[in-house]
Amino acid sequence: MTDLPAVLAETREDFLDLGDKDKIQLLIEFAEELPDLPAKYADHPELLEKVEECQSPVYIFVEVENNTVAVFATAPEQAPTTRGFASILAQGLTGLSVDEAVGIPDDFPSTLGLNTLISPLRVRGMTGMLWRMKRQIREKTEA
Repeated sequence: MTDLPAVLAETREDFLDLGDKDKIQLLIEFAEELPDLPAKYADHPELLEKVEECQSPVYIFVEVENNTVAVFATAPEQAPTTRGFASILAQGLTGLSVDEAVGIPDDFPSTLGLNTLISPLRVRGMTGMLWRMKRQIREKTEA
């Protein structure tokens, strides 16, 4: 597998080191850690992109400044799995360089060891989040 940025490699190892019940608990902990949107996005939801691949309403926005990525996401508290995925990606991509972020393998979500615990549709949703984040990064750096 392609080398992951340290923060995502550590997250993956944390999941892979746990039993099934503890994996779900860790995902819930990530859900609880999803940062609130800054006012500039919370007050202007039209700036956010809906992640159509997710069953729950998930919205994202990516900033790129000085070759550094910042990811913002929102997901309902009633959807802890989806919210956990959004948090993993928002925390994992924020602070990375553009090259590090776009270099994250597209199959990263399926490498967390959750495939037997989470429906394929939910894993597809996380994959969709990552794809959209990477697409926004590329668009903002090509502009």
